Amino acid sequence: MGSILVIDGSQGEGGGQVLRTSLALSMVTGRPFRIEGIRAGRANSGLLRQHLTGVRAAAEICGATVQGAELGSKQLTFEPSDVRAGDYQFSIGTAGSTTLVLQTILPALLTAKGRSTLLLEGGTHNPAAPPFDFLQRVFLPLINRMGPRVAVELERHGFFPAGGGCFRVVVDPVEQLQPVELLTRGEIRRRTCRVLLSNLPRMIAEREWQAVASSLNWSDDCLDVPDLPPGHGPGNVVMLELESDSLTEIFTAFGRKQASSEQVAHEAVTQVRGHLKSGAPVGEHLADQLLLPLALAGRGSFVTTRLTRHATTNIDVIRQFVNVAIETTRETGQVRVVIGN
Repeated sequence: MGSILVIDGSQGEGGGQVLRTSLALSMVTGRPFRIEGIRAGRANSGLLRQHLTGVRAAAEICGATVQGAELGSKQLTFEPSDVRAGDYQFSIGTAGSTTLVLQTILPALLTAKGRSTLLLEGGTHNPAAPPFDFLQRVFLPLINRMGPRVAVELERHGFFPAGGGCFRVVVDPVEQLQPVELLTRGEIRRRTCRVLLSNLPRMIAEREWQAVASSLNWSDDCLDVPDLPPGHGPGNVVMLELESDSLTEIFTAFGRKQASSEQVAHEAVTQVRGHLKSGAPVGEHLADQLLLPLALAGRGSFVTTRLTRHATTNIDVIRQFVNVAIETTRETGQVRVVIGN
């Protein structure tokens, strides 16, 4: 075990990303760390319940010794042991994001010695995190190209603020992740407007779809409004999906009391237009999530629209744990990211 790393939790975006990436890389590398100023860039700084669930999940999977794992804590020491594949269940107890908890623990399980199964309970569709659909249809297919086999199944939607969602994960690992290159988008083969609506009038979905269709000139066969069982709490999400030759991307907007249906649709449409104009295959949120697995693979590359504060923070934390080159080059309306020598 190497010397303990001291991580500044206020660096970059100053939120939970610093903690999640540090936990993930500590589990994989075996390097202990102490993080100070956890989420210092947020008004409600310190560990919230979803962050604490991520810490406890990471600790259970790798038998870590932890100090400071309590609600509101602004400092945490994490000393990992060996990663253990197995069957795990983690419940946040709020609408906190289950997908962000998975983001924390998945990298270590991708190269663990044996299959793992996970049951995650909490929020599945949260405005501050990738929704389950993004995980299932965008991120995990790319992870599976790297060698592992990760399958997810949604059992219950959990919208913010009610929560109560649940999904299962099965991870069949590999010894070493393989690199991927995502440099061109190719032709867009399919477009889908998926509107999730729970315990709200159907008219909301109809208005959102009309706004999307008129703005993007999409035909009616692009619309998908799945029937959700009752009891999920009120929730509304507009997801615009672009399936191209190289990958699938999803752009999301969440309904809320202070926003009209047309405004919510416009938010998703604006993201799609910006993405299409850039010509880049990888959207800004996917870029953030690809950095860590590609760094663990040792090499890989992609072209994205831009690097968010989350992404640049991720790069800074990765460099503290892993000795791998990460070069970014700005081009016209795009950023090229090359990992490895």
